[in-house]
Amino acid sequence: MVYHNLKALIKGIRSCKTVADERALIQQESAAIRASFREEDSFQRHNNIAKLLYIHMLGSPAHFGQIECLKLVASPRFSDKRLGYLGIMLLLDENQEVLTLVTNSLKNDMNHSNMYAVGLALCTFANIASEEMSRDLASEIVKLLGSSNTYIRKKAALCALRVIRKVPDIAENFTPKAKHLLTDRNHGVLLTAITLVTEMCQISDDILQEFKEGVPQLVRNLKSLVTTGYSPEHDVSGITDPFLQVKILRLLRMLGKGDEQASETMNDILAQVATNTDSSKNVGNSILYETVLTVLDIEADTGLRVMAINILGKFLSNKDNNIRYVALNTLNKVVAMDTNAVQRHRNIILDCLRDGDISIRRRALELSYALINEQNVRILIRELLAFLEVADDEFKLGLTTQICLAAERFAPNKRWHIDTVLRVLKLAGNFVREEILSAFIRLVAYTPELQHYTASKLYLALKADISQESLTLAATWILGEYSEIIVQGGIIDDDHTTMITDKDLVDLVLSILDSPYANYLIRQFVLASVTKIAARPTTSVPEQDRIAEVLATYTNSPELELQQRAVEFASLFTLGDTRIGVLEQMPPPELKTTVMGVVSEKKPVGSTQGGEVDLIGDDIVSTPATASAPAASAQSNQDLLAEIFGGLSTTSASPAPAAPQRTAVDNIMGLFDNTNISSPGLPTPHPSAMPPAYAATPTSAFPQAQAPPTSVPTPAAAPSQQRLTAYPAYDKNDLRITLTPQTSPSKPGVVMILARFQVSGSVPATGLSFQAAVPKSQQLQMLPMSNPNINPGAVETQQMRVVAPVGTNVRLRLRIAYSVAGQNFQEQVDFAGFPPGLTGTPS
Repeated sequence: MVYHNLKALIKGIRSCKTVADERALIQQESAAIRASFREEDSFQRHNNIAKLLYIHMLGSPAHFGQIECLKLVASPRFSDKRLGYLGIMLLLDENQEVLTLVTNSLKNDMNHSNMYAVGLALCTFANIASEEMSRDLASEIVKLLGSSNTYIRKKAALCALRVIRKVPDIAENFTPKAKHLLTDRNHGVLLTAITLVTEMCQISDDILQEFKEGVPQLVRNLKSLVTTGYSPEHDVSGITDPFLQVKILRLLRMLGKGDEQASETMNDILAQVATNTDSSKNVGNSILYETVLTVLDIEADTGLRVMAINILGKFLSNKDNNIRYVALNTLNKVVAMDTNAVQRHRNIILDCLRDGDISIRRRALELSYALINEQNVRILIRELLAFLEVADDEFKLGLTTQICLAAERFAPNKRWHIDTVLRVLKLAGNFVREEILSAFIRLVAYTPELQHYTASKLYLALKADISQESLTLAATWILGEYSEIIVQGGIIDDDHTTMITDKDLVDLVLSILDSPYANYLIRQFVLASVTKIAARPTTSVPEQDRIAEVLATYTNSPELELQQRAVEFASLFTLGDTRIGVLEQMPPPELKTTVMGVVSEKKPVGSTQGGEVDLIGDDIVSTPATASAPAASAQSNQDLLAEIFGGLSTTSASPAPAAPQRTAVDNIMGLFDNTNISSPGLPTPHPSAMPPAYAATPTSAFPQAQAPPTSVPTPAAAPSQQRLTAYPAYDKNDLRITLTPQTSPSKPGVVMILARFQVSGSVPATGLSFQAAVPKSQQLQMLPMSNPNINPGAVETQQMRVVAPVGTNVRLRLRIAYSVAGQNFQEQVDFAGFPPGLTGTPS
């Protein structure tokens, strides 16, 4: 059955009972339409194209009607042109070869006497124009931009937008006409003109400078919209044409950025918009939001910026979650511009931490971090601790890190700092980073007047709850280290003191071993702790014997690290007085700042900024922090390695320290035949510089790989002749790493090192992580690696820069992690293979 018009076809398709019937009907009708096209039936062409477009909308093939659409466009009847252009827009795109046949029809209709026919051609052009068609018809579009008909000017502006997106290099051709359009009184033309100008300003800075002359005209347009009374044609919820206002504000934001003169011109109207716009409805809020963004981007007055931030503060009181989220997100971006203005809204920001929407809680949390300073640290940390009690697990790791870093940076006193970290350990001990725990132990070691207080608090906390891993680790280490203090002085609890015996202490520590929460690392800490307790003079002989029995039990442990520690600790009991010296109280470890400066969401810790390091040319310029802003530089790979390797540093530029005197703690390294991974010439780090939890034990919880043997070439010429020699640093598991140093006589002490990574086999090395550290007397800066995936035959590189005292040797400690064929490798290498005198000769 053949349907003679679209209405009949729709009725027939709707009457189909199954999908198969519908598909059969469409195929039958498509065949009839193709037959009609072959017969060149011009009377049925209009109906056939209408039916074909409906079939296309149902998802069936209709491409065979493309040429027929072109024939309809050539018809003098307007109804045929309208349907033909609709078919072209639906059945063609800019990649079709047939499109070249449309260009001439579009050009003819753009010059048509009927404005609606011109509108059809412009609408089609704006939807399907390719780069070639845009070049061919650009002159026609420019001519139509100057038309006296507002209907045509509006559509021509949208066509011009399509042209400059396809062919940006001819955007200048539209500049004069676009400037004229900005003075148009028709809202539709003005809206499309501003859209066009915004796109042109994004393409070229030269065009942007030209349109800065039009700022006064834009200000007049915006002012007329704000001051105009009720206009039924453009009114939306009591506001005149909010869409046009938003477009003008966005363009003003681009034109005023970095230009004081343009910003001065628009200051008054921005204040007027911010003051007079109704904020009770979303239409007004959208305009206020754009106004705020404009004020914050241009060179606005201080008072205007404060007004903008106050508007965001009002948004936080809105019942709409979207508006609150937008306000928090914007405040996060502007908090660095004017912290004091944002601080005024601190209470309502903290209220957002209790919001039911998780995205709002996350943004409020980020903003709270940035607001912390010396004056409000107690209040904000108290609120963050309250939030920590009820926070979701996904927040806890970043939250505990932020609280501890803020406490370290802004703590009013050491006791408050310790109490804060203890509270964190009690509330979320399973979500505390190792760096935070290490920093807490260093803090206690450097605060002897609070060691008794801290040990007492940890004793009580451990007695109440052993389910928090970091709390257990901290308590185990500190109770082992300072057991003598609490056994002699008792447990301080509020205002009274409770005496305990050595048996009570040993019972508590050993009870951890039987806990279901005791993991591999906790058991290592417990063995080290009880061994130290046994060496204290306050521990009785029965308790020492009991500890010896526990250690003997673990000498047969199937866990290699536990067995090794137990054997070594048990051996200490046969050494008499030597054991007392080996297990004496550790000296305070090297004090290093642990403020990482960048949090999990890449936000600065606290509302003050620390020093920055900039790379300018070949020189490192250090910008010191102001006295009121403690340094909080971003933690880099080098900082992490300095934390891990203890005795190495990447930031200190002080002279090389003298060799420390050996103590009983140092002698332990020789008692158990430990292998030293350090290469010749690189001194072993002092135990006080090792992580506190492992410094008094013969082995580390982080097994360090033996450096592969590397042949150190013997320099046969002056160092200046060997700058481009590649020295092997690592060659294992088909991965080869070489280091090529380069120096300049004009810059003694500065060595540029190029690391090259190659794979000798046929399997690529993926996920390569290359970290380096230098001694404390030197400074290191690393640029990003060219590619972490090393393919066979390819050479990837990474640039390093070392600044060392003149006359010293450059030494590196490298940590290399990568995967080959699904197997993960992690190696640690000490490299000292560069020739002497690389840094120059001291005068």
